[in-house]
Amino acid sequence: MPQKIKDRKLTLFALTWPIFIELFLHMLMGSADTIMLSQYSDHSVAAVGVANQILNVLIVMFGFIATGTIVLITQNIGANNNKSALEISQISIAANLILSIAVGLIVIIFSESMLKMMNLPADLLPEANYYLRLVGGLCFIQALIMTIGAVLKSYGFTKDTMYITIGMNILHIFGNYIFIYGPFGLPVLGVEGVAFSTVASRFIGLIVISYLLVKRISFEQKFRQVFKLPVSHLKNLLKIGVPSAGEHLSYNGSQIVITIFITMIGAEALTTKVYAQNLMMFIFLFSLAISQGNQILIGQMAGAREYDRAYKRCINTLYWAIGMSTAIAVVFSISTDFLFGIFTSNPEILQIGATILLLTVILEPGRAFNLVIISALRATGDVKFPVYMGILSMWGISVPLAYLLGIHFELGLAGIWVAFIADEWLRGILMLIRWRSKVWVNKGFILQSQKAVS
Repeated sequence: MPQKIKDRKLTLFALTWPIFIELFLHMLMGSADTIMLSQYSDHSVAAVGVANQILNVLIVMFGFIATGTIVLITQNIGANNNKSALEISQISIAANLILSIAVGLIVIIFSESMLKMMNLPADLLPEANYYLRLVGGLCFIQALIMTIGAVLKSYGFTKDTMYITIGMNILHIFGNYIFIYGPFGLPVLGVEGVAFSTVASRFIGLIVISYLLVKRISFEQKFRQVFKLPVSHLKNLLKIGVPSAGEHLSYNGSQIVITIFITMIGAEALTTKVYAQNLMMFIFLFSLAISQGNQILIGQMAGAREYDRAYKRCINTLYWAIGMSTAIAVVFSISTDFLFGIFTSNPEILQIGATILLLTVILEPGRAFNLVIISALRATGDVKFPVYMGILSMWGISVPLAYLLGIHFELGLAGIWVAFIADEWLRGILMLIRWRSKVWVNKGFILQSQKAVS
């Protein structure tokens, strides 16, 4: 039987720093594609950027099970229900395997149609289509890595997923070097090589993380018996995961619409957006990492009914996330020329990028509210409110305001970034009000099941 989180006396810092490094390396893997492809072709950067935006939407379809996995396992551990925690681990892995295979088949069949819906320029379509079909068609690899990683994190083994990510990054960057630069007379494959490198490094990562799962956690049932486990576990996964997926799908869907707006502005604007978002990922990295560590602890506290501790933990975490994200955004804004110079020497892109990173100083504190508090609400079982408010703000504020400012008033990317700011801050304030109201108390799935039995 795996050792309980609370018995291992893990603190927020102990949970967060490996997650931080893991997320940093995940983002570095994506940025490595962008940086290395930028030496090959700006058009290739745009093609892969649009393909990845579609993949981000599709990944949400199986990412919601991983989200529910962390909530349910941590709540069960907090309530000392170790048998249920193990059963949930098995069900989540099996469910995501089946779902992600189906998603992969859809991508293979409809990849070109998806890219055309994005209003992608015709000269970018062949490269984007190849990348989307290969990486998206084999998305079950990423789905399993996500789910197994969620299980390991729930038990406090955040270092394991960190080490896996380090290895995957080394392999991926080496593969990119081989296929983009063609050393020793090897053929230069560009986007095709990046796609193959991505899939190969993930496949090796899947083998290693599967080994660690078996080593760390002793399953009482074999995986072939997964269909005999309680159906209630799958229902609870869906109760948490489906609304959470709705929030992510809404966000990514709105981003796709806004990307279509950006294609109306021009190819330089689209490329600038890809470069800017690669840089911004490193700005909100701390908030994202600390929100995930915070979620694990609050899920455990909710399962143990330690609501006052959970409330204070979230507020303290929020202060740290806001402070760090703001400080990093300021540093990035000051270093605009150097940072964008890593990707390109195009003066138009450099000029637009400077404005975007300046606006990011206002954007990122608002994003910190959402990352930290939404994950905390989800950990307690309060999953619907963030979805309703997210859909309202993204489609009622972000999308129409992006068109109004960016296209109608011809403010370009700067106008679209102002729309992002309005969306993040509105949702962030609403999430803070929700957390302070303590409506989330007694929404935990463990507590609800105990009431049902009594």
